Amino acid sequence: MKMNKLLACLLALWLGQALAHGGEDHGAANPVATVAADKPQRLPDGSVFLPKDAQRRLAIRTVVGEEKAVPRTVELNGHVVMDPNAGGRVQAMQSGRIEAGPKGLPVAGMKVVKGQVLAYVVPAVSSVERGTQQAELADLRVKARLAEQQLARLKELSGTVPKKEIEAQEAELAGLRQRAAALGAAAGREALRAPVSGVIAQASVVSGQVVEARDVLFEIVDPARLMIEALAYDAGLVAALTGASLAGTQTPLAYVGGATALREGALPVLFRLKQVGATPLALGQAVKVIAQTRDTVQGVPLPAASVVRNTANESVVWVHERAEVFRSVPVRVTPLDGANVVAAGLKPGARVVSAGATLLNQIR
Repeated sequence: MKMNKLLACLLALWLGQALAHGGEDHGAANPVATVAADKPQRLPDGSVFLPKDAQRRLAIRTVVGEEKAVPRTVELNGHVVMDPNAGGRVQAMQSGRIEAGPKGLPVAGMKVVKGQVLAYVVPAVSSVERGTQQAELADLRVKARLAEQQLARLKELSGTVPKKEIEAQEAELAGLRQRAAALGAAAGREALRAPVSGVIAQASVVSGQVVEARDVLFEIVDPARLMIEALAYDAGLVAALTGASLAGTQTPLAYVGGATALREGALPVLFRLKQVGATPLALGQAVKVIAQTRDTVQGVPLPAASVVRNTANESVVWVHERAEVFRSVPVRVTPLDGANVVAAGLKPGARVVSAGATLLNQIR
């Protein structure tokens, strides 16, 4: 009798549990077992299921992360400047009107050689000043002609005239000629010559244009010897710099030196391109410089393309966890150079997605 009552209680308990869970599907313990085998999708735990053929179509590539100590880097704002030993400016010494040179007025992009006449500046003088100069020049020429005739007569009487009078007359004639030449040159036009060989970076004149003294008319640069000037706000940082590269590229820069005097609250730092013509740059172009210091940081070096943002706007990398499963891992990122970063918070030896991380991050 007691056995029958016990069986009845167990049966009632089993039926109650069956009714309580009726119509529910709790799925399998492994979320991968519940997905379609040929469809990329985001799994309930946040990982991504991506079949092998889809990995090939998306060109997914991975690298094995290796933790090491790498130089600490900082990002500096900079711009392109000319090398003072390979560039120069052409300025007018006096106000006047522009006239074309022997080969016409140069334009931007034209090659010039050192000493080449680029243009002429005709001095701007009033009619009264011009008349006074012409009158004085004419008077000097008349005096020089009379002195030349007097010298000729003295030479004819060289036997009876002392030699010192002949020499004095020769000196007076030479002085008059030099004064006339100097006055004529001052009244003439000024030749603007190229101070260095290179390419015209900027030309801001046209024929007949009136310019003032010290106006910059031409800028000449050597495209193969441009420099990068960056701004640093810490004297200790300037002392610790060792090298740099341009952000977004792997163009290496050689550290030239840093100023020890503030300019508008910052210390100018100069870098030079190590590879001639590696990256086309324009004078005055704004650039980002990734500067390396003597300090080191511990982490896993990775390509910058490995780091993406999740829905919480956190920096994450995708780790190849299993053959067809990828999982995002939050990391702290420090720029290393223009194309690589250092990730902290990643286990050494993890296989990290280096190409295609953006496409992988968009799978839902």
